[in-house]
Amino acid sequence: MEEALRRVAANIEAMRTGLADPAAAQSGLKESLQEDYRATEYGADFEWGRAPAASYHDLEPWLVRVRQGDHEALLSEAPITWVMTRGTTGTSKVVPVTPRHMDHLVRGGSRAVLSFAMAHGGLGTLAGGVLNLQFPSNMRVMDDGGREMVYGFSSGTYAKLNPMMAGLRLVPRQEEIDALETGLSEEDWERRYEYIYQRAKDEEIVTVMGVAPVQTGFARYVKRRHGVLPRDLWRLKVVYTTSVAKIQSRYAQVLRNMYGSVPVVEMYTATEGAFGQQIDELPYWVPNYDLYVFEVAMRGDVKPLHELRRGEWGRLIVSTPMFPRYLIGDLVEAAGKNYFRVFGRDRPQTVLEHVVFRALFGWVL
Repeated sequence: MEEALRRVAANIEAMRTGLADPAAAQSGLKESLQEDYRATEYGADFEWGRAPAASYHDLEPWLVRVRQGDHEALLSEAPITWVMTRGTTGTSKVVPVTPRHMDHLVRGGSRAVLSFAMAHGGLGTLAGGVLNLQFPSNMRVMDDGGREMVYGFSSGTYAKLNPMMAGLRLVPRQEEIDALETGLSEEDWERRYEYIYQRAKDEEIVTVMGVAPVQTGFARYVKRRHGVLPRDLWRLKVVYTTSVAKIQSRYAQVLRNMYGSVPVVEMYTATEGAFGQQIDELPYWVPNYDLYVFEVAMRGDVKPLHELRRGEWGRLIVSTPMFPRYLIGDLVEAAGKNYFRVFGRDRPQTVLEHVVFRALFGWVL
């Protein structure tokens, strides 16, 4: 227990040190990442400020080579598995998972949980079960360097690889979700929701963690099928929600109505990384400056994320243990003092709506 507490304290301290001096944190991280990038064919001549930003589409030919067994074409480490995205921008992306990528996911992904617990009485306040609403991790089969690999959605895969994230227990276990062999049809979701309901209804559930639309979908299903809401079944202490834009303005109150009058804590996570999390009552997330390098493309210029002033916004570029200067496809806006929000995917319509809204109403908290 003493060792676990030491690791928790070190993880939170690393986050807070990065927030206190993001320029220093980003500079040190750049040196480490550049060394890894230059160990690959793709990044052999990588230099910050000169290397172009790349989308998933740009990296696809290199990912094909990784799947063929040539991981050093793009990655400094061999993948331990592969995962797929939900396909919110069209075709689902298939992304490798390396040991360092997974380490950063665990460290970054636990910070929202740890920050809330430490502010509300310690880790013991969250002793109990986590309602597991993750996607299946066994959806498809691929040829990975001559071996057959079963893979699935990132949320389910990460839950399976790290079932005790921040010391919390998943109910049901991810292996149970996968055993249902369900897909993404309405019937599949209802079968999955029913199993989760039956498995968890008599358990002590203290929180739910996952994708916001799935959290609301589960609540609507149990209300329609069983005449109850999650707030009638469990006394949750907090809801952790992620993977969509405008969580605090569009989903927070809806989730409180369904799951109880509890804090709704936002986590800015994606298949490609655990980039930030809400750490206090303000409805924004703070970046993990010690784990990822953040830049923003705005009106022909590129600036470090931490240099954005309140109200400035642009296209987010993240550098991760796997992908250098990666255009992740999110639009980010600064709220000042290292607080940010993602307000949408990088689409012309989203940009137009944002520009018009800001012209009419200015900055709105």
